[in-house]
Amino acid sequence: MKQLISKPILLLCVVTLFISCKKESEKLYTEGEIAAESKKANDFLQKSFDAELDLKPELQTELGIKKDYGKLNDNSPEMDEINLKKNKEELQWLLDSVNVEALSKDALLSYKLFKQKAENHIADYKYKLHDYPVNQMFGVQSEKPAFMINMHKIEDVTDAEAYISRLNEFDKYFTQVVENLKAREAIGVLTPKFVYDKVIQDSENILVGQPFDTSDKESTLLEDFLKKVNELTIDATTKSNLETQARQALLASVKPAYNTLISFLKEQKERANSDDGAWKFPDGEAFYNNALKRTTTTNLTADEIHEIGLEEVDRIHKEMDAIRAKVGFEGSLQDFFQFMKTDKQFYYSDDQQGKDAYLKEAVHLIDSMKTRLDEIFITKPKADIMVKAVEPFREKSAGKAFYNRPAADGSRPGIYYANLYDMESMPIYQMEALAYHEGIPGHHMQLAIQQELEEVPMFRKFGSYTAYIEGWGLYSEFFPKEMGFYSDPYSDFGRLAMELWRACRLVVDTGIHAKKWTREEGIAYYTDNTSNAEWDAIKMVERHIVMPGQATAYKIGMLKILELRKKAKDALGDTFDIREFHEVVISQGALPLNVLEDFVDEYIASKKKQEN
Repeated sequence: MKQLISKPILLLCVVTLFISCKKESEKLYTEGEIAAESKKANDFLQKSFDAELDLKPELQTELGIKKDYGKLNDNSPEMDEINLKKNKEELQWLLDSVNVEALSKDALLSYKLFKQKAENHIADYKYKLHDYPVNQMFGVQSEKPAFMINMHKIEDVTDAEAYISRLNEFDKYFTQVVENLKAREAIGVLTPKFVYDKVIQDSENILVGQPFDTSDKESTLLEDFLKKVNELTIDATTKSNLETQARQALLASVKPAYNTLISFLKEQKERANSDDGAWKFPDGEAFYNNALKRTTTTNLTADEIHEIGLEEVDRIHKEMDAIRAKVGFEGSLQDFFQFMKTDKQFYYSDDQQGKDAYLKEAVHLIDSMKTRLDEIFITKPKADIMVKAVEPFREKSAGKAFYNRPAADGSRPGIYYANLYDMESMPIYQMEALAYHEGIPGHHMQLAIQQELEEVPMFRKFGSYTAYIEGWGLYSEFFPKEMGFYSDPYSDFGRLAMELWRACRLVVDTGIHAKKWTREEGIAYYTDNTSNAEWDAIKMVERHIVMPGQATAYKIGMLKILELRKKAKDALGDTFDIREFHEVVISQGALPLNVLEDFVDEYIASKKKQEN
């Protein structure tokens, strides 16, 4: 780590706080003038968020708002144009109507973050077709059922009718998706061949069971609907009528929606090839460089990220080899990897009993960490967290683990999802690191606290900077070791295995998208350099392919947080307080990494001033 931290990550200077300059400018305005100008800016930012919310019924639902509860989002090119026009008009208003010099420090931060967001959206519009909206990681085929199951609550008959209304919108929405796929193909953006069978299978899974066939089992969506309706205290006739309407909607809208998508994907698959990197896109190199900047919020080039990855892989291998020697394993590190991959002691059984045991232990790990939070945090989230297995209809293609933030109104806890489709990909020795990353002290602490922030514009409560969010997640795997967790050396190996995985991501993502590595070369790099199962490697490389740049965020973000922590510790010595440092890092919500550094610098200066 020292080698990398001694070379501070070059940050993208798009947003800066100008803290010292701000203090000077504030002298020119009265408190009343600053308060008035700040209120004007914040009122506008709230108005903008409300306008965005009006355009996104599904976001309303995620936030616990039942305004357009019977609608799905509009996914048409016309909506893209509406959003572009909105961004341009809002940016112009900010430039013309806000006296930046008269803003409070908090309002200035919100102003600059919003301005950057609008500028990025406008600049990135030329790349709006440079992605794969339907793929094995995400897409309408799995996201819409998951949304209905996990987000659409039924608390009364009106909610049930809204559920049915949304089912009736599936056909329109899926038709828009197919048109969008055609638009991408027209400019040469065609999904890699390996994706098609996975998406088609996920789609076909939704059409299994009643009312789509004559089996005794209800389909995924019908089962969810009936389970929720049966929990209502309503008469049998009303329940029966609702069930009839839901069955009709599934047959009249959901079935043709999926059949339309399946038919198109089967046809397009015949025209697809195995060119995997973003280099194949129109202006592919420029697109990927831009994607890296957006993901990492740095100016690091693909070559620099690749080299950081290689250095980190080498460092972590040495630490893992020390654990190999500590546990008395005779053989090479590669032999140790093979032992960790195959020895049955490291895996729960691949049956329901084994899966239940995994979930129980994951809950125990999170509950144990909860009892230690006062040692490392000042602010703690109000929202609770629960652990769930990824639903069967999407578990085969979904990621290893992920987190869904709680509802803003407190009606739904945060959810740590563990994918138990293949138990050999979920070793026991990685359980600690995975629970800390996705749950506590990782994403749940960070994202729940973010949306519980007071007196900040709503867009900041739900903002996202991948390097910050995933950097914190990976950092949260690391610092529990300093608290005495990972007492089992195999579990500590698991922590390093998870970090190694993220270091390899730097190498493979840039390898595929900037150096024209093949899918097979990427898989081989993972299997040669990590202890993870081959299935893990395949899924990870396929994720790289369909999400260019995204996976570089974890390690770059973690390294920056560690760099800033070292900076604070070196400057403050014995007065350094890990609780205060963590408060600085998570108390403002998601931030670009350079803005985070500004806050840490201000914290250091403030502490030193107190000492003097």
